[in-house]
Amino acid sequence: MRPEPADHAYRRLPRVRVRLLVAAGIALSTLVGCGNVMYAVAANRASAKLEEARHAGAEEDAPYEYWYAKLHLEKASSEASEADYSDAIHLAEVAEEHAAKAIRLAQEAKRGAGR
Repeated sequence: MRPEPADHAYRRLPRVRVRLLVAAGIALSTLVGCGNVMYAVAANRASAKLEEARHAGAEEDAPYEYWYAKLHLEKASSEASEADYSDAIHLAEVAEEHAAKAIRLAQEAKRGAGR
């Protein structure tokens, strides 16, 4: 005897649910794994700016901004090691901003000294 059409639809329903749950699980695991990647990008940008600031002489010409950036980058690394990526990303972005300001101040100091 052949199953009723309604019975056939009822059997398909769990498969659809399973597929939706699997898709949701994959999407969630992908989102969870993004924090460390976003931190790595922010930390690399901040580190590059900090190195540029050091080469520009910001340690002497803009010490507050330079060390503020450096310490924020170190704290970002500490937060990332504890998997607190949102704070780590924020700290790395603050470090990048202050490193950029240190570069600008160091360049202005060099121009002012040349006069």
